[in-house]
Amino acid sequence: MKTLTLFLLGIGSLFACSKTVSPVTADATVTTSTPSTMPATTPKAISYLALGDSYTIGQSVEQKDSFPYQLSTRLNIQSPSIIAQTGWTADNLIAAIDGSSVKSNTYDMVTLLIGVNDQYQGLSQTNYRTKFVQLLNTAIAFAKGNKAHVIVVSIPDYGVTPFANGAGATIGPLIDQFNAINKEETDKQGISYVNITPISKQAATDKSLIAVDGLHPSGSMYALWVNMIAPVAVKQLEL
Repeated sequence: MKTLTLFLLGIGSLFACSKTVSPVTADATVTTSTPSTMPATTPKAISYLALGDSYTIGQSVEQKDSFPYQLSTRLNIQSPSIIAQTGWTADNLIAAIDGSSVKSNTYDMVTLLIGVNDQYQGLSQTNYRTKFVQLLNTAIAFAKGNKAHVIVVSIPDYGVTPFANGAGATIGPLIDQFNAINKEETDKQGISYVNITPISKQAATDKSLIAVDGLHPSGSMYALWVNMIAPVAVKQLEL
């Protein structure tokens, strides 16, 4: 299967470019160039789809430094196909998948990370649970019905970043509530769950883990995520 990197454009002012970087509105322009750092050997013919939002596209870092690309390089597999956009909620991701040209495709591995914008926009946790379950089932379908080839990644805590402006005591517990929902539903399906939230909290004292926008993870933080995700993927794919 020829690898495709898919970045879908959002509609309306929600996804318009803005000089203010936030989980909801940001410059979502992403290059589609081949990463400069490639595996020394030919990548294995393993297809990978990453579903999510700004944390999946790697807002404010080079494409090669986003976690899906770092994961692909670490595993020496094909570059990922991606359905993600800065500012997307669970509802937005569902709509994007429904309108995509790859909705009937299947992949050897699928990752799902969604929910920060549901929290940021004050959307209901009840709606998030319903839509997360829908996305989880969609991820399973993308993974050829094999639950063992789906990985859910927890929502990072942006409350420790400069963008939060000291509101971490409020933001952190809310992120934890959304993560409790996605973990509960993931566990019900017997799907692998990687909790990177504690890593994200390290940015409170280590600013090298934050991108230049003062909000999103740096390539260094994404590398720490991949340290946790890669062993799970290796076991799943029997690499």
